Amino acid sequence: MSSQVISIFESDDPDADVARAAAALEAGQLVILPTETVYGVAARIDQPASRDRLKALRGNGPAKPWTLHLAKPEQAWDYVSADNELYKRLVKKLWPGPVGLIFDVSPGKQAEISGKLGVDPAELFENGTITLRCPDHPLFAEIVGRVTAPVALTQFDGGGAMLPEAFDPAAAGVDLAVDAGSTRFSKPSTLLRVYPDRYEIVRAGVYDQRIIQRQLKTTVLFVCSGNTCRSPMAEALTRKIISETVGGEAAMEAKGYAVASAGVYALNGTRATPQAVEAVGAMGADLSRHRSQSLTPELLHSADLVLVMGRSHANAVRMMSAGAPIRNLDPAGDIEDPIGSDVATYRSLAEQMEKLIHARLREDHILD
Repeated sequence: MSSQVISIFESDDPDADVARAAAALEAGQLVILPTETVYGVAARIDQPASRDRLKALRGNGPAKPWTLHLAKPEQAWDYVSADNELYKRLVKKLWPGPVGLIFDVSPGKQAEISGKLGVDPAELFENGTITLRCPDHPLFAEIVGRVTAPVALTQFDGGGAMLPEAFDPAAAGVDLAVDAGSTRFSKPSTLLRVYPDRYEIVRAGVYDQRIIQRQLKTTVLFVCSGNTCRSPMAEALTRKIISETVGGEAAMEAKGYAVASAGVYALNGTRATPQAVEAVGAMGADLSRHRSQSLTPELLHSADLVLVMGRSHANAVRMMSAGAPIRNLDPAGDIEDPIGSDVATYRSLAEQMEKLIHARLREDHILD
C-alpha cells in the first residue's frame, strides 16, 4: 500500500497519524477523509490553489458554492444566527449526523464571512444561503478540529465506502488518504433547506422525513416501577409546565416537545391510580387517559433525558441502554412509591414533583 495512505486500523501511532492528516490540510494539501456517509476529498476553503484542485476533482458540472464541513455543531454560529429557535433545534438534534443544512445568511453576515476568509462570496453563498454539515465521525472531527480554517469536501468517487487496497493518492490527484474502513451508511447525506420557521428536504439521503421528525423531538421520559403513580404524575405535570411555558399544547407540539413515562415492571394498559389522577387534576394536569407501558429500548433510544424515581430504576435503564442521560428526579435520593396512600399523600408528592421538574428542565436545558 502506498505510504501516502494512512490506515488507522494498522497504525502504530493513531495520534501521530491524525496530526499528520491535520497538518497536511493546514498546509493546503488535499486529503481524503472518512465521514459516516461516504469518503470525501477535503481542503481548506481559504486557499485558492487547494480550491482549484478540488474543483478539478469535482468535475465540470455547474459551479456550486462549497459545503463547509464542521468539526463541532456549535461552529454553525460562526455563520448563521444563533437566535432562531428552529436553527438551534436542528443543529442540536441533527448534528453530528448525516444531514446538511442550507441556512439563510444576511448580506452583512455574508460580507463579514467572505472578508474574514478572503474568499469570493460566490464560493460560499448561493441566493443568500450557505450550506453546512457536521459529520458524525470521530476521526473526521479529530482531524478537522485541528485545522484553523473551514474545510470543504467533495465526494471521493474512487473508493466507494472503503478505500481499495491498492489505492494510490497521487494517481487520484490528492496528497494523502485516511483509510478508516467501511463507512456507516455508504450513501449521501440528506440535505435540508432551512427557513426561519420551517424546513424542507431538497435531497434525499440517509434520513427520510419520518426519521428527521423523530430526531427533532425533544423527549423527556420518566421511569418508575409500575407506571401507574409516580412516573405518570411526573409526565402529566411536565406536560402542563412545558405547555404553559411555550404558549399552549399546539405550540408545544410545534416546537417538538414530547413527554412520556414507563415502568420497569409495568403491565401494559393499566390506568393511573385514582389518587394520582385526582392529585394532579387539582393542579391543572390531566391523567384520565393514561395507560401504563413497559420500559423498552426503543423508548430509551428516543429520549433526550431519562428521569427516574430511584436508584433501582436507574440501574434497570443502564442495563437496557447506555444512550440518553439518566438523572434521579430528586437529586437528594429516591422518591418513595405512594401506592396504597391517601389523596393527601399523593397531593403532597405532586407538589414536590412539580418543584423538582421545574429545576430539572432548567438544569438540563430542556426549556432553554
